[in-house]
Amino acid sequence: MTTTSLGDLAQSFMLQRRSSALRQDMTRLTTELSSGKVADVRQVLDGNHNYLTSLERSLEVLNGYSVANTEAAYLMETMQTSLENVQNFGSELGLDLILAGGGPIGVVSGNQSENARTQLSATLNSLNDDVAGRSLFAGAATDTVPLPDADELIALVRAEVLGQTTPEDIFAAAKAWFDDPAGFDTVAYSGSNTSLAPFVLSDTERVSLDIRANNPAIKELLMNMSVAALADDPGLALDVPTQSELFGIAGLGLQSNQDQLTRVRTTIGFVEGRVETISARNQAEEIGTEFARNALLASDPFEAATQLESVQFQLESLYTITVRSSQLRLVNFL
Repeated sequence: MTTTSLGDLAQSFMLQRRSSALRQDMTRLTTELSSGKVADVRQVLDGNHNYLTSLERSLEVLNGYSVANTEAAYLMETMQTSLENVQNFGSELGLDLILAGGGPIGVVSGNQSENARTQLSATLNSLNDDVAGRSLFAGAATDTVPLPDADELIALVRAEVLGQTTPEDIFAAAKAWFDDPAGFDTVAYSGSNTSLAPFVLSDTERVSLDIRANNPAIKELLMNMSVAALADDPGLALDVPTQSELFGIAGLGLQSNQDQLTRVRTTIGFVEGRVETISARNQAEEIGTEFARNALLASDPFEAATQLESVQFQLESLYTITVRSSQLRLVNFL
């Protein structure tokens, strides 16, 4: 009978190679057990990466939509805040002007024209707000401040109403200028007449929002504030009773303007609701896609633990054999 044996060097090399393979298996199984994912993706996919690639691409696209949703939601939230401030300024000034015009509790003290100038300045600042350098109410011209400051706007309105002697005529001249496309929209408004590009929030969903500083409700507010700020202008030379009458008309105009501003804010609120709905839908799709990817790449913890225990036993056995082999001596058998 012929027997085949290995030389000492070959046997040592064989034991080292087996030890290295077992240690690699142990490292792989330990990684799978701790991460919950398979270490060898190629083996799981059997060379077919199309499905995994599709899932990962979907996650990247959904992540991009998530950024767009966040941007749109923040922009609209800021617009709501700005318009809320504008509406509050108009409401407070309207009440003051009504009282200054001889309301049921009499004329209030104080300089109402100066009060109107202060509120107009605050209103214009709110309408000229921006988010990260992007104007809120300038339409597509997001790099442009849409409205002038209070002094400049008052000066423009003053040039239109000079020579008018009654509150009715003053308001008629101011309204004609604010309504004229060659008036306010051309001279005072610096934004674009084109609305913002639609926000792309999913593969099938886009939302548009066209709220600019030349919106009729906003122009109505600015007109009443500007005329009230001109009541004590020396160029108009209005006596106190006429000023009071003008304050009363401006105050009533500002109060009736509240409904228009509310409708504008409601439009934004409707779009906000759509953005929130689309965002929730995208998040649900992203969670489902991540679950599918994880299920594809997940390792079985029970199987991994069983294999790890087996590899540990084999490695310990190999170490034992190696030690015993190194202790063999010929003299022990002679």
